[in-house]
Amino acid sequence: MGLKKLLFSCVILSLTYFPAAAQANYWQQAVEYDMNIDFDVKTHRFTGDQTIRYTNNSPDTLHRVFYHLYFNAFQPNSMMDTRSLTIRDADPRVADRISKLKPNEIGYQKIDALTQDGQNTKYEVVGTILEVELAEPILPGASTALAMKFNGQVPVQIRRSGRDNREGISYSMSQWYPKLAEYDYQGWHANPYIGREFHGVWGNFRVSITIDKDYLVGGTGYLENKEEIGGAYNDGKAGTATGDTRTYTFDAPMVHDFMWAADPDYTHTTRTREDGTVLEFFYQEGDATTENWEALPAIMDRAFDYINKHFGQYPYKKYAFVQGGDGGMEYPMGTLITGERSLSSLVGVSVHELMHSWYQMVLATNESLYAWMDEGFTSYASDEVMNFLRQEGLIPGDVVADPHLSDVTGFLNFVQSGLDEPLSIHADHFNTNAGYGVGAYVKGALFLYQLQYILGKQDFERGLLRYFNTWKFKHPTPNDVIRIMEKESGLELDWFREYFVYTTRLPEYGIESVEAGKRKSTVVTLANGGTMPMPVDVTVTMKNGDVQHYTVPLRIMRGAKTTDGDTTFEIAEDWPWTNPTYEMMLPVALKRVQTVELDKSGRMLDTDRSNNTWQAEEK
Repeated sequence: MGLKKLLFSCVILSLTYFPAAAQANYWQQAVEYDMNIDFDVKTHRFTGDQTIRYTNNSPDTLHRVFYHLYFNAFQPNSMMDTRSLTIRDADPRVADRISKLKPNEIGYQKIDALTQDGQNTKYEVVGTILEVELAEPILPGASTALAMKFNGQVPVQIRRSGRDNREGISYSMSQWYPKLAEYDYQGWHANPYIGREFHGVWGNFRVSITIDKDYLVGGTGYLENKEEIGGAYNDGKAGTATGDTRTYTFDAPMVHDFMWAADPDYTHTTRTREDGTVLEFFYQEGDATTENWEALPAIMDRAFDYINKHFGQYPYKKYAFVQGGDGGMEYPMGTLITGERSLSSLVGVSVHELMHSWYQMVLATNESLYAWMDEGFTSYASDEVMNFLRQEGLIPGDVVADPHLSDVTGFLNFVQSGLDEPLSIHADHFNTNAGYGVGAYVKGALFLYQLQYILGKQDFERGLLRYFNTWKFKHPTPNDVIRIMEKESGLELDWFREYFVYTTRLPEYGIESVEAGKRKSTVVTLANGGTMPMPVDVTVTMKNGDVQHYTVPLRIMRGAKTTDGDTTFEIAEDWPWTNPTYEMMLPVALKRVQTVELDKSGRMLDTDRSNNTWQAEEK
């Protein structure tokens, strides 16, 4: 082991054990994977042996373990197939395609043997889950070795994984190996693979893939035998090899999944950033790809600059943009993306999947249960990054003052459909794909946007960065992000979490009246006609052009923002959420007031903005 690798391993080791040291009641499991895969490109099948060193850091004794066998979903009559055939708005990428797969087109993962510390275990395959009765219980603090031999068949590309995608990429290998399920404070998460989102155990992966010599392989991890591979990583092509096959060996420290892709026609290019991070690009050259993929490295290099500064430092030294898959899907140290796109589309999908490295690959919430904390936070950050890239002139498009306002309008329009559901629903259990999509991506982004409105931009942005730095490599929950925002702002925010995550209630505030008060004052009466309380920003414009900004905090917040970007607020008396109306006295005569406007920024999810502005009558 070289000095650089040794130092990096020490850093990763410290990250592995930091959470337990930082929080006495916090724990998480740990794994080390060692896998060797022999892949046959003629039959699209592979055999493998896998050894997992599993450490039980929980306070519980474990008598069973579970594995995910994701490829088993791509078989007729699987739960994924049935769900797609019966849901009212099936994903068109899936639709009825699984039900029509032939035996040589399905996916499967079969277990040939499984031992624990050399002893045989009892196990049963139940759909996409492998249920294992351990030979010996794993005591708290103990480790065990789980050795497995398995074989699999790669399905025709339908959803995320598979062979021969619509752009002609041979293999998109995600969710391809028996993956140990996560066990945390909620117990086991042995959810069947229905179609959405994942949750995994932090660990170190060592993966050796033996494949036909003409295929170039890229994805998660650092290639350990680069010199042995030769031309594959030196001149961008597959190069030559002794014999019919080539073995790629990758090392991926402190990740919770491992993805790879392979194709005989890949072009491989790299760009090394000033901070040493190597950006890799794997794509097929052609009229629909070459020009835009050649432009992508410089743009993503600049995107990294912005992301590292505003959302936290990327902790790895490599990231791969790999043409493959069925759209865009995030994985540790890389992504699978379809590549035949316009430049704006290619950059857009690359930015979005890259941002997942912050909110899923490093923070790693339980994406199945809290998909909105990954997809939504990623969408919020992606909008910021894309607006920055337009501002820099790196991609076409209009630069806007606020890239999130369209989400407010879009979401409120969607609410009218009646398909909105609480964010607390498990990703697979939404009634519609539309409800899940809008909830996870749009409402999840609006969770942050509403916090930005409540806290003010300065406190919010500091809080978002603090959230990443505090909870990286620790699987945070909704309460964890809220607690960080409370600490940064000094406000109580539990009420916001309860309303926004566990209900579909929304605010509706309006101006009931503006009247002359005593002693040259003006009384503004506000009304709460909604079902969710929120603080209210009030902008008063005088006839001489002077502007005064007020914020009316909720009493349950126990405080208020004082600034929001360039705006400084005067804090009005707080509003008890039980009171349907609120009187606000302005220390100016009514005749001097030109307009009174609620939420001038347009950020609050107010379901009726028609009553948000009062205008003095013209005389």
